[in-house]
Amino acid sequence: MQGILLAAGYGRRFDPSGQTSKLLARLPAGRTVAAQAARTLCAVLPGSVAVIRPGQIELAAQLRDAGCHLLESVEAEAGMGSALAHAVRETRGADGWLVALADMPWVPAAAIRAVAAAIDTPLRIAAAAFDGQRGHPVAFGAHWAPELVALGGRLVGEV
Repeated sequence: MQGILLAAGYGRRFDPSGQTSKLLARLPAGRTVAAQAARTLCAVLPGSVAVIRPGQIELAAQLRDAGCHLLESVEAEAGMGSALAHAVRETRGADGWLVALADMPWVPAAAIRAVAAAIDTPLRIAAAAFDGQRGHPVAFGAHWAPELVALGGRLVGEV
């Protein structure tokens, strides 16, 4: 199972001016939002990749320090679907992909483990749920590679 951390978003709802990155916001313990999300993902799925936009130097350093391999994607500018498609293309030989979001630092390792374990066939798709609501992370078996690679642009509530 290949872990993918989507970290290429702009976070415009966090700061419409674009001056402050929510991924670099500090949590009470001192880590950034993205570093915490990456550490948890990489603890469960070592070798996870993080998709970032070119030029995100500080974010890249934090994600690398947290254990992620970095994928810079110009395509990520088009949105979450394009970032995910890029990551799947770059990790095409995987038996499946678990997709986590860099702006969700409190997803527990147990949730990541459970969703990854649910992919027991290439056809399976699994997602975490809380109080009956589908959430993140989401995982896809290898069968879904062509559909994932074909994604583009914004995915709101679809991944």
